[in-house]
Amino acid sequence: MPKNKGKGGKNRKRGKNEADDEKRELVFKEDGQEYAQVLRMLGNGRCEAMCIDGTKRLCHIRGKMHKKVWIAAGDIILVGLRDYQDDKADVILKYMPDEARLLKAYGELPENTRLNEGIANGLDEEDEGAGDDYIEFEDEDIDKI
Repeated sequence: MPKNKGKGGKNRKRGKNEADDEKRELVFKEDGQEYAQVLRMLGNGRCEAMCIDGTKRLCHIRGKMHKKVWIAAGDIILVGLRDYQDDKADVILKYMPDEARLLKAYGELPENTRLNEGIANGLDEEDEGAGDDYIEFEDEDIDKI
């Protein structure tokens, strides 16, 4: 039998991203780029994001990030705008939560942007009566049934 010349299997490949947790330099947007918040993931390397300029765009996750950087609803991303399609964009970078807070502190993101929400258009806890999707029964009502 031939001698194994590989360096391991899928578990070795899985542990590659451990060094990415180090501090990296904060990347600001340039011309042709925009900040966005992910509204929902669509699958097939795509997501729907609300850009800071107020436009909802279909974003394509580039191949370098695909299956390496996990993007979820509510994440702040940097997208590259397309000259020929205004309703589509390409995801360039995903900001870590602390980087998103720094962007907000620098004034790059508007003040009404919610960073730590799971869903960008979700409800706040302060909204009175907005999340009442259930019926509340009193003890007397249950006895009558």
